Amino acid sequence: MNVKCLIIDDEPLAINVIKNYLKQFNTIEIVNTFNNAIEGLEFLKSNDVDLIFLDINMPLLDGLNFIKSLKVKPLIIITTAYEEYAVKTYELDVLDYLVKPISLPRFMIAINRVFEVQNQHTPTLKKTNDRPYIFVKIDKKKMKKIYLDDILVIESLRDYLKISTTTNRYIIHQTLCSFTDQLPQDNFIRIHRSYTVAINKIETVEGNCVEIDGIRYVIGRTYIETVKAKILNSAI
Repeated sequence: MNVKCLIIDDEPLAINVIKNYLKQFNTIEIVNTFNNAIEGLEFLKSNDVDLIFLDINMPLLDGLNFIKSLKVKPLIIITTAYEEYAVKTYELDVLDYLVKPISLPRFMIAINRVFEVQNQHTPTLKKTNDRPYIFVKIDKKKMKKIYLDDILVIESLRDYLKISTTTNRYIIHQTLCSFTDQLPQDNFIRIHRSYTVAINKIETVEGNCVEIDGIRYVIGRTYIETVKAKILNSAI
């Protein structure tokens, strides 16, 4: 699975250094780059990423306040020329803190941390007796098997997900984007930046909402055309 990343830095040279380093990693995809954090926030309103390379001292909005303003926080690697912000950023739960000029060996250590986190929280889809299931990590030691045909809705809760099934609810530490990528596209669909739902569990479609298990979920504006087309095609 590819790691989708965003680079936000007001120095074009610094962006180019990161882009060149990332050429060493086939599984990391740069989805966009921005010279200020405001544009990055606007992009994230309708797009999901797994990782952000973030400078701190930038015009309009600095990196620290950018992190605090995020409703859904992906992995964040700080890239800055200043060492003094390290403690503050770790309090904001950043993955790593790289001081410019960044060497390739140090950069690779940060990327390995990304892969370690992805491996820890990426569920494994399996089948038993033709009934697919997925293992998810529900605490530090316990992995829980969830049958896909039991899943109703997966909801983003900032850094976590709530998986609602026919019998229970589970909270896991993962992004909605990466979890949805693990699910069969014929059975599940992203309807909003905060929701992925099981298509066969949709009871009604009305306006810009779907109803599942008696609860209404809003379809995001950027998703509505694709969602309605897929739901109606699935019903034929």
